[in-house]
Parts: sequence; C-alpha cells; structure tokens
Amino acid sequence: MRLLILGGSWFLGRTLIVDVLARGWDATAFSRGKSGQPPAGATHVIGDRTDPDDLRRLTEAGPWDAVIDTSAYEPIDVARVTNALADRVEQYVLVSTVSAYQDWPTTAVDESSPLWPSSATFTKDSPELADMTIGGKYGTLKAGCEDAATEGTRRSLIVRPGVILGPGEYVGRAMKLLERAARGGPWLLPAPSDQPIQPVDVRDVSTFLLDSIAAGRDGAFNLVAPAGHATYGDLIDMCLDLTGRRAQPVWVDPQWLDEQGVRQWTEIPLWRIPEATWQVDGRRAAEAGLRCRPLVDTLRDFKSALDRDGLIDHPRQSQLGMRPEREAELLAAWDHAQSSGARKRLS
Repeated sequence: MRLLILGGSWFLGRTLIVDVLARGWDATAFSRGKSGQPPAGATHVIGDRTDPDDLRRLTEAGPWDAVIDTSAYEPIDVARVTNALADRVEQYVLVSTVSAYQDWPTTAVDESSPLWPSSATFTKDSPELADMTIGGKYGTLKAGCEDAATEGTRRSLIVRPGVILGPGEYVGRAMKLLERAARGGPWLLPAPSDQPIQPVDVRDVSTFLLDSIAAGRDGAFNLVAPAGHATYGDLIDMCLDLTGRRAQPVWVDPQWLDEQGVRQWTEIPLWRIPEATWQVDGRRAAEAGLRCRPLVDTLRDFKSALDRDGLIDHPRQSQLGMRPEREAELLAAWDHAQSSGARKRLS
C-alpha cells in the first residue's frame, strides 16, 4: 500500500512511518521540515498545508491508498487538503480527539454522542468561536475538521483518542510525572488512587490505523484503553518503580485541590475532577481489533526513549507540573486542614 502521512517527524506521525515501512508499504511524509526529518526510507515532501502551491506540488508524489492526518487543527486546512487530493487519494484518515464531543468530560461518551456544532469552513479566528472557552473552541475546531474530512473524500476513517502516551510523547505529561517521582519527598496527589484511567499507547494507535486501512474500515472510533486497564494509582506506582521509589504519595481531596486553585490536567498531569474524563466507551474499536499493551510497558519504553533521545522541545511542556515551593505550601496547608478537622471531631 502507498500511504501519505501529514506530519511524520514527531510522535504519532513518526511511529506511523516506522510501522508503514516495517510492513513493506510505501510512505510519503508531508511536513514543513522545521521539527526534524521523517525516518529514513520515507519520501519527504517539504511544504505547508496552508500553501496552495505546496499542495499542488504534493499531488505529484501520489497517488496514495490513504492519507493519515495527524496534525489537523483548523477545518479550513483539512478542506484545503481534501480539495487538493480529491483525485489522488482513496481514503482520508483523521486523528481527531474525544474533545470533539460536546459533553466530554462531564458526561460519559460513545461514538453516537453529540459533537460540538461546527463547520468545515471554520478557522481559529471565526467569530462564532470568539466567546468560547479554550476547551470549547478546541473541540469545535476538531469537530469541524471531522466535517471537512468526511465531506471532501470518498471514504473517511475518524479516530478519537483520549490521551496518547508512549515513546516520543512530547507534550510532557509522562515526563513531568516521572520527574516528580524522581525528586522524592511527599508527593501531592488527587484522591482517589483507584480512579480508572484510559491512556493508549502510540504504537497501539498506529497498529489500529494501519490495520483499519488494510481492512478498508471506515466510520468513527474512540481510541482509549478498556475498562479495568489501569488506575491513577497504578500510574503513580509505576512512576515510583521506574525512579527508585524516592517519593511518598499523599492522596488528598480533589475538591480541596480545586478550591486552592490547582489547575486540573496541567499542574497535576492527567487529573480532572469529572469522573467522565475516563468514561469514554472504546468497545467499538476493541471489537475492530484495538489491543492495548500494559501501561507499565508504555511508561517503561517512554522512559527508555527519553533517556536515550531526550525530549523534543515544545511550548506545552512549560504549562505542566507544579513548582516545588507551591507543592510544599499546599502539603502544609493540607496537613493543617486535616489536623484542624481531627481536633474538631475530638472536641
């Protein structure tokens, strides 16, 4: 098969190209070339998806059986690609997100849940998005990308991952948790430790996408780990094991953390109060062949790759984690609150 990957230098795009080549298929990577080169063996077309001339030049490298879009953000950009490749590609595979669901993370979702109302013509500056929250704007744009992908091609496959972890992950979520575990001392964490979580390994996402293309599969699929895969406590325990068990978890009331202004999802990575954050139904993908490796393998292999290759610099990394001084203040405040509560119960 001949596949076109929009991206190819980082994380999922790079993993896809490695896997495509391992299958003996042909891979073309289309990227600006500003964040590295795709793996050796892939054809690299340098260009910008927003530039009509670059897109016209890209078509000369086709045709392809499918294009996998790992980096779509604005619907209008997806529409440009579908228009340019209309006669050069059979299937459009879009990597979307569970954020496209209007009610996530406050409500459990499956593939039939409503998406954010959107349009294939939206851009990040569309006036309809002006008064939205960051999450609502992001979800609306991603839903619009889905519209553009399905309206502009013969066949489309839409996948909506939750959190993707594994070798090459650059946002920094796993890195920040491992760094905090390695620092040692009391570690402020949100209870309950048995909160289920559903991260999926980048290599399992890649396998599902390529298997789906080979099988001629279309439609929409949530890509999340199955129920019972792991808990937040498991995640923390694995980080401790991988860093010498120098830290001591202190599990505190999540509502109290929220009252102290602790930023969910960023200041404490992968934590959100709404339980439905991790109640995404992934049964349809599982029935279609998605297999999720143990989370411990994902974290161990991520750490090995991090120790070997370092981490790609990305601006989102600066938004993650908590300053040690702030954590110490919060731990002291929590200890005081617990002591005061105990005294009141005894009086």
